[in-house]
Amino acid sequence: MPKANYELHYWPGIPGRGEFIRLALEYAGAPYVDVVRTAGLGPMMAYLEGKRGGMLPFAPPFLVHGKLVIAQTANVLQYLAPRHDLVPKSDASRIFAHQLQLTLSDLVVEAHDVHHPIGVDFYYEDQKPEAKRRAKDFVEERLPKFLSYFESVLERGASRYLIGNRLTYIDLSAFQVVSGLQYAFPRAMGRVSPATPRLSALVDRVAGHERLQAYFGSPRRLAFNEQGLFRHYPELDPPEPTAAKRSGARGRKIRQS
Repeated sequence: MPKANYELHYWPGIPGRGEFIRLALEYAGAPYVDVVRTAGLGPMMAYLEGKRGGMLPFAPPFLVHGKLVIAQTANVLQYLAPRHDLVPKSDASRIFAHQLQLTLSDLVVEAHDVHHPIGVDFYYEDQKPEAKRRAKDFVEERLPKFLSYFESVLERGASRYLIGNRLTYIDLSAFQVVSGLQYAFPRAMGRVSPATPRLSALVDRVAGHERLQAYFGSPRRLAFNEQGLFRHYPELDPPEPTAAKRSGARGRKIRQS
């Protein structure tokens, strides 16, 4: 494994999108500095304001490695994975891994937009009616669709992992997404999980991995909370609808994913 000193820049106090990068670095045993947690917001803001030169990131998380400033979670992971043996070497595997990561990114956006359906600059309390409407569609339609897709990938691959026969960065990312969904939507996930046993087993496998145990037990692992991507608002995770309500549901239009 190559030695490297990475600088990870991300907002403090939330796992958010930065956690996908932390998981990869921690699993790989790669030395890194979580800059904001050690030096405050100043260095990160200097990059965002273009005061450091080089490649200008739009938003955190971004990774600084030498002269490179790499933004966008999927892009950062695509850079790290081959350097730390977190993806198979074939072009087909690397492309498919990136495809899966982008699909997980789509799911993260949809989960986030449940509690902020109008816009991120409005407080949740200012968009509760819209959030409840969005939550119903998400937990009944979108969530099962996404999770069943990853279940199908595991089934078609006939492996315990999403790509190949050993853990890759995609498995780490899937673990983080499912863990976040279990935090935000425990009732909905309780209904969906029985239909995705392979995915559930993968999440348990990652959670118990010896390379990650020290990290999970350390202060470096940030807990989910109501400031991050995945937020638990009980009113957005309702009980299963009654049979009467289900039978009275209107037909739905076919939509693009």
